Amino acid sequence: MKKVYVNELKNHLGEEITFSGFVDVVRDKKWVQFVILRDSTGKVQMTVEKEPAENASMVEQVTALTHDSVIKITAKVVENEAVKLGGLELIPSNIEVLSKAEELPFDYNNLDGVNLDTRLDYRWLDLRNEKNMLIRQVETALTQGMREFLYANNFTEIHTPKLIGAASESGSEVFEVKYFDRKAYLAQSPQFYKQMAIAAGMDKVFEVGPVFRAENSNTNRHSTEFTGFDLEFAHIDSYEDVMSLEEDLLIAGLTKVKEKYGDKIKELFGIEVIIPTKPFPRMALKDLYQKFHDKYGFDIPTEDVGDMNAEAEKLTFKLAQEEFNSEFMFITDYAATKRPFYHMRDENGKLQGYDLIWRGTEITSGAQREHRYEELLKNAQEKGLGEDVKFYLQFFKYGCPPHGGFGIGLDRLTMLLLGLPSLKETEFIFRGPNRLEP
Repeated sequence: MKKVYVNELKNHLGEEITFSGFVDVVRDKKWVQFVILRDSTGKVQMTVEKEPAENASMVEQVTALTHDSVIKITAKVVENEAVKLGGLELIPSNIEVLSKAEELPFDYNNLDGVNLDTRLDYRWLDLRNEKNMLIRQVETALTQGMREFLYANNFTEIHTPKLIGAASESGSEVFEVKYFDRKAYLAQSPQFYKQMAIAAGMDKVFEVGPVFRAENSNTNRHSTEFTGFDLEFAHIDSYEDVMSLEEDLLIAGLTKVKEKYGDKIKELFGIEVIIPTKPFPRMALKDLYQKFHDKYGFDIPTEDVGDMNAEAEKLTFKLAQEEFNSEFMFITDYAATKRPFYHMRDENGKLQGYDLIWRGTEITSGAQREHRYEELLKNAQEKGLGEDVKFYLQFFKYGCPPHGGFGIGLDRLTMLLLGLPSLKETEFIFRGPNRLEP
């Protein structure tokens, strides 16, 4: 028989089904045994009466069960209002122990006091925690909502190579790997290939895939491998078109999360999923600096002029809430020297791009891209880029429409959505300078 999940049990009242799952709790009473079983969708109670005698074998099996063992049962689904878990219980006629669990190294239901590195060493156990299970479901819903929005707007999903022959975007912060008789690199982003798709005439493309950054950084929001949600689209008039599309994309993703898991997020994390409204507030960098000075007595350090830092991002969130009642703010007019060479500049050298700050953290750098070959070549030479971007420049020799796009780190987005302190808790398996296992 086909396995039935907890969230499907109500459809099988009075039926005999096959159910398998983890043993969550065993309560061995004088006349009856209660076993709470769980799968990825929830928990259910199995009830074994110690009488009649034909249950003796099952009673013996339940007595020997260990926490987190996996069992498979044949059972009848019975309605019972006294049962707190959905008003249902399973009355088994057969129990099979599929996998007996050893004693766990820590209680994943109570992670207080458990060292985070220990949790990551046993990540497959850590993920059994109800909150951690919800994190995965929330990121899935977020991705689903954004994907569905792009599908509805005729975007094509692409899958770009992660092994490349030249360091993407810059010659630093890339992982070098041996590729037969020569060097290769792990891609820092799909940026160049997204633009190649635009040059090919695909008009609207996106990708959800791994991104690699050889940053020796141990902050709460950086990792050496993460999941990027990147898109690019053609025939835009300005980077305002890119910002508008990102607003719609985030609204779609957050709406999906709220619909599917809003109540559960409130229950487990104490966080309200807030759906923003368009347009998100916008502010030029120099005006933002002035606001920082006037309202908070903060001046951007000299080395960060033309850009942002972590403190400035936190203050941007505060300002967005106080002046615009928003969790989001677009920041524009960054210094061209602080941005990639492929970001377009206007006739006055003004950068045609932006950052988006959400809840005190940058989640996106977006821009209209430079699509004119001669301008791109000049910008690359200014940055001291030569052979590394030679292959990329070829894409623009044979005609390419105006276009723009952005990338979002899904793990960072999920971290901020749920109010988590670190990517180490958000990513399925974290990779950082000091962690390459499990």
